[in-house]
Amino acid sequence: MGVTEIGWLRSFARRLALTAILVAVTTVVQARTFQISDIRVEGLQRIAAGTVFNLLPVKIGDTTTDEVTAAIIRTLYGSGFFDDVSVERDGSVLVIAVRERPAVAEIVITGNKDIDEEKLREGLKEIGMAEGRVFNPSVLDRIEQELRNQYYARGKYGVDVQSTVSPLERNRVRVTISIVEGVTARIKQINIIGNEDFEEKELLAPFKLGETKWHSFYSKNDQYSKQKLAGDLEALRSFYLDRGYIQFEIKSTQVSISADKKDIYITVGIAEGDVFSVSDIQLAGEPSVPAEQLFPLIQIRRGEPFSRKATTESAERISNLLADRGYAFANVNTIPEIDEERQQVSVIFFVDPGKRVYVRRVNMKGNTKTRDEVLRREMRQVEAAWFSSELVRKSRERLQRLGYFEDVTIETPAVPGSADQVDVNVTVKEKPSGNLLAGVGFSQSQGIIFNTSVSQNNFLGTGKRISFAFNNSRSNRLYQLAYTNPYYTIDGISRGFELSYRETDFAELSSADYLTDVGVAGFTFGLPITDTSRAGLGLRYQYTNFDAGFSALAQDFVVKNGDNFNDFILTASYTNDSRDTALFPTKGSLQSLLAEVAIPGSDLQYYRITYRHRHYIPLTRRFTFSLRADLGYGDGIGDTDALPFFENFFAGGPRSVRGWEENTLGPRETTFDQDPVGGNVKINGSIELFAPPPIGGTFENSLRLGAFFDFGNVWATADSNDLVAPEGFSLGDLRY
Repeated sequence: MGVTEIGWLRSFARRLALTAILVAVTTVVQARTFQISDIRVEGLQRIAAGTVFNLLPVKIGDTTTDEVTAAIIRTLYGSGFFDDVSVERDGSVLVIAVRERPAVAEIVITGNKDIDEEKLREGLKEIGMAEGRVFNPSVLDRIEQELRNQYYARGKYGVDVQSTVSPLERNRVRVTISIVEGVTARIKQINIIGNEDFEEKELLAPFKLGETKWHSFYSKNDQYSKQKLAGDLEALRSFYLDRGYIQFEIKSTQVSISADKKDIYITVGIAEGDVFSVSDIQLAGEPSVPAEQLFPLIQIRRGEPFSRKATTESAERISNLLADRGYAFANVNTIPEIDEERQQVSVIFFVDPGKRVYVRRVNMKGNTKTRDEVLRREMRQVEAAWFSSELVRKSRERLQRLGYFEDVTIETPAVPGSADQVDVNVTVKEKPSGNLLAGVGFSQSQGIIFNTSVSQNNFLGTGKRISFAFNNSRSNRLYQLAYTNPYYTIDGISRGFELSYRETDFAELSSADYLTDVGVAGFTFGLPITDTSRAGLGLRYQYTNFDAGFSALAQDFVVKNGDNFNDFILTASYTNDSRDTALFPTKGSLQSLLAEVAIPGSDLQYYRITYRHRHYIPLTRRFTFSLRADLGYGDGIGDTDALPFFENFFAGGPRSVRGWEENTLGPRETTFDQDPVGGNVKINGSIELFAPPPIGGTFENSLRLGAFFDFGNVWATADSNDLVAPEGFSLGDLRY
C-alpha cells in the first residue's frame, strides 16, 4: 500500500470519529432539549399547585434547555417555600419534585419584660416570622440580631437571646425565643481630657447623658445612646464655638463597658485652641432692605469673642425680616474670614433675597366637617398679597386657638414653573367639637353629681357655639342654654345669648347655710381689637330668690334688703389670648378683665371687677413654666352698702388654692358654726411646672403632669356688720 493510500485512510478515520462524536452530542442534546407537553409537580403538601405554576418561568409548549432548567430551580428556591427542588423528564412531561419548608405552628416568647410582647410579635411579623408562615432559618438569625440591637439601644448589653426550633407533626415547627434581658448598663463616668480654660463640670452641664442622679428614673440620662452622645458632642462643640474657640476640635471619643456589662465609661479628648475675636462686620449681596434696618438685627460686636450661635441667630433674624417683606426664598450666608496670626475673625453676611414672592392660592385640606370660610376668616395671610412668614405663623396660631383641630400644619411650596409665586397649603386634623354627655360623678364639695349636656363648639361646621346643660348635685341644680356666633359680622364682631337657671345650697359648699335661686337672660357683643385681643359688652337680667335658711348673716340681709331681687347688670370685658394652642399651651399668655355693674333701676346696686392672667414660658422642649394670677374686688353702690354677700368671692379647693377644702378660706360668721362666707377681695395665684407623662406615646397630646405651688385668700374689707369676723386686708393672711 502506498503512502498516499495510507494518508487517505487516516483522514477517513478522523472524519468517521468526528462524525460519531457529533452524532453522540446531538443525541444527548436531543435528550435534554424537548418540547413540554405537560408539567407535573410532586411533593406538595400545603402549597397549592397553582402557586407553583404561577412562579414557573415556563409553560406547556415551551422547549426546555439547561438555562430554562436552571431558571426553574432558581425561581422556586427564591420563593422561600422549598428546601429542595429537582427537575426531571418523563417522556415529554416536565417533572418538578419539591420538598416544602416546614410551617410555623407556634411562636413562644419568654423572658421579655422591657419590650411589650404584642409589639414584639408585630415586629416579628414585619420581618417575616409569624404563625402560619413558612419557616426560614435565615429570618430567625436576623430576628436574634435585631432583638439584641433593640436591647442594646435600651442599655441592656448583657442580654442573651436564644432560639430553638422544635419539629411537629405534619411538617410544622414550634419556634421558641428565650430572652434573658439582664440589667440596664448605667453610665458610671464621663471624662473630658484636654480642657484647660473650663472646668469639666461646666462642660458637662449641657450634656443629656450623665451619671445616675435622683431624676434618672424619669430622664433616663444615665442610659447610654449613640444618638444622645452625638448630640452631646455637638453641644460641647457649640459651647466652645460660641465663646470664640473656632479651632476647637474633638480628637477622640471612647466608650467602654465593664466586664460585667453593668457600667459604661465615656472619655472625650479635645483640643481647645485659641480665642478669636470679631474684627469686622460687613453686609454683602443685594439685601433689598436698607442696611440701617438690618444692622440692628446683628447681635455680634466688634472686639467681642466670635460666637457661632449669635452669628447664626443674626442671619436668621435677617432672613425672617426679608421673609416678612415678601422674600420667601431669601438666603443669608455667613462667611467668616479668619486671621490666624491676629486671632481675629471678619464676619460677612451675604444676603441673597431672591425674587419677591406673592401668594397664588390658599388651599384648605382635612376640614371634612368645618366649612372653608371658618378657616379662611382666621387666615392673616391672604391670596394675591405679598408672602409674609409672620402672617403665616399668626394664621396657624389663630387656627390652633379655635379648639376645633388636633393639629394644624401650613406648607408654602413654590408654584411649579414660577419663581415669584407660592401656595399656602393649610392641613388640619379635626377633633370632635361636639359633646353629648350624660354621667354620674363625685366632687369633694358637691357630692354625687348627675349631669347631662349637649354642646357643639363648631355647630354644623359654621364655627358657632351652641350648648344646653343640666347639672344636678347635692349643692347645685343648673339649667343652661347658650349660643354664640363668633362672626356675627364679617369684621369679627361676635354676638351671644344665654338663658340659665341655677339653684344653689351654699350649706353644701362648705359655706353659710342659705339658698339662692338665680335666673339669667342676657346677651353679649365682642369686638376684635388686635389679632389676639377682644373687647366685650353685655347686658343681662338677673332674678334672685333668696332663702336665708339658718344663717344669721343671711337673715340679717333679708331684713334689710328683702328676699327677691330684679337686677340689670352691665358687663364690660377685655381678653387677650396669645397662647400657641388652646390645649396644653407651651408659650404665650391668656388674660381677661371683667367688670360687672348692677345699673340704676336694679333692686341691688353693686359692682365686681375680676382679672385673670395665665402666662406660659417654655423652659425646654419638654418642660413649661406657668404663672397664674386671679384677682377680684367688689363693693356696693348707692343704697347698697356693700357687695351682697352671696356675690362674694371664695377661695380654697382644686380651682384656687389646692390643698385646702373648697371655699373654706377667708372670713367666717361669728355664730357657733363659724361658716365661711367669702369676701369682697380675692387674691389667688400659682406657680407651676408642666411636663409630658413619662409613659409617652399617645398620652403626650392628652395628658401632662404638673408640680404646683398655690397661694391665695379672700378678705372682707367693706363695712358689713358684726355677724362676720372682721378681717382687714393683709398679704400676711395669704395661705399656701
